[in-house]
Amino acid sequence: MSLLENTDDIKALVNSLNFKEKVDRSMRLIAEAYERYGDKLVVANSLGKDSVVIWDLAKRVNSKIRGFVVTTRYKPQATKDFMDKLVKQYPETKVFQNDAEIPDELYKTDPDECCRILKVEPVRWAIEEMGVDCWVTGLRSTEGRTRTDYKEVEERDKGLIKLNPILLWKEREVWQYLALYNVPVNPLYKEGYRSLGCEPCTRISNEEDERAGRWLDTSKCGGECGIHTRPLKAGAAE
Repeated sequence: MSLLENTDDIKALVNSLNFKEKVDRSMRLIAEAYERYGDKLVVANSLGKDSVVIWDLAKRVNSKIRGFVVTTRYKPQATKDFMDKLVKQYPETKVFQNDAEIPDELYKTDPDECCRILKVEPVRWAIEEMGVDCWVTGLRSTEGRTRTDYKEVEERDKGLIKLNPILLWKEREVWQYLALYNVPVNPLYKEGYRSLGCEPCTRISNEEDERAGRWLDTSKCGGECGIHTRPLKAGAAE
C-alpha cells in the first residue's frame, strides 16, 4: 500500500522506528508524492533546521523539485543571508514577501494578524502562483504542544495536499541527519536558538518545548504563525 494512504499510529511510530527507518520512510513519502503530483509538488522552506532536512531529502529524491521561501521585514539578517545563499545555489526556489503597510509593532498588539499578513498571505500567493497541488513541510509532532495531532498526509484545503515527511522525527534525529549528510544550517543555531522566526518574536529558551521561545509574552507563546492552521487555497474562507 502507498504510504500516502497510510493510517498508521503516528505517536507509536515516533518511538518504535529507528533513525534509518525514519529517513527511508520520509524519502519514500516524498518519492511517492512526487510520482503522483510531479511539478505540482513544491517544498516550503522556512530556513530552519527541519526545512533544510526536508529540502535535502527532496533533492535526493529528484533534483527538479521546486521550493519556496516566505520571508518578512522582521527576519534576522543572519536568516536573510542564509536565504540568499540557498536561493543562489537553488534558483528553483522562489521567495515571497508581503510588503504591505501595517501598524507599527503589530507583532505586539495583534501577533495573529501580523502573522496572517506577513506569513499566511505570502504562502497563499506561493501556492497559487506556483500551481501547487501538494506542498511539503518540515513539521514534526514532537516539536511542540501545538503539533501533536498532525498526520503525514493531510488535506485541510480541498484539492491541496500537505505532506509532512519528517513528522515522526525527534529533534536529535534532525541534528543527526544534518551532521551525517553535512547539510548547512542557519548560523543562528550556534547562538542557542532551537526554533527560528521573526527577530522581535523569537528568543533563546531553555524550556523543554522547542518552540517555547516563539511569541513569548503573548497569547501565541509557543504557538503557530497560521500556515498550518488557516485555509491556504485562494478564495477559501477563514
